[in-house]
Amino acid sequence: MYTPINQWAEDDRPREKLLLKGKSALSDSELLAILIGSGSRNESAVQLCQRILKSVDNNLNQLGKLTVAQLTPFKGIGEAKAISIVAALELGRRRRAEESTQLKQITSSKSVFEMMQPIIGELPHEEFWVLYLNNSNKVIQKTQVSKGGLTGTLVDIRLVFKTAIEHHAVAAILCHNHPSGKLQASEPDKQITQKLKTAGATLDVQILDHVIVTEHGYFSFQDEGIF
Repeated sequence: MYTPINQWAEDDRPREKLLLKGKSALSDSELLAILIGSGSRNESAVQLCQRILKSVDNNLNQLGKLTVAQLTPFKGIGEAKAISIVAALELGRRRRAEESTQLKQITSSKSVFEMMQPIIGELPHEEFWVLYLNNSNKVIQKTQVSKGGLTGTLVDIRLVFKTAIEHHAVAAILCHNHPSGKLQASEPDKQITQKLKTAGATLDVQILDHVIVTEHGYFSFQDEGIF
């Protein structure tokens, strides 16, 4: 039988539980319940959030991809509650992105992935970014140079090196994402890499690698020996 949250034992209610036991003591559904505040006539906020999480296999990354329009069909989730969920998960994504910028020195393709995955790894469209480095391989600028569709994006070579010169970069690493999750370089990927390497050699800006990023992995031109 459905029992409203206000009739639960005090230390079982999400807000009170957070105050008494700390945020880490709460389940994902309890944290979401705090965001939406209330459920519906037939289920508590926690039960409603359990149902929403179950629809994405209890995967917060998948939940973060849901839109307002995809959340509102759940009974008890109106537009305002859906916006609260979307906004909270976007804040979490941005926090991860800010934390990743603390990794200043590039030591491997994995460090590129760790820096860029929170930024482009889960996007539904392609984006092309460039990491600009000083002579210690420390990132001095991180720039999006193009944004495309589901299967590709165009890159302005002049813009890439204009930014490099402005920031006195001596090297750069190319990055873009594959929304499909495919960890393989396409012919257009190889062609733009070669064009940028050639242009960089002329301007004394060395292109060190091109890293393709997906939600769960990465592909490095340098590591694969095709650079």
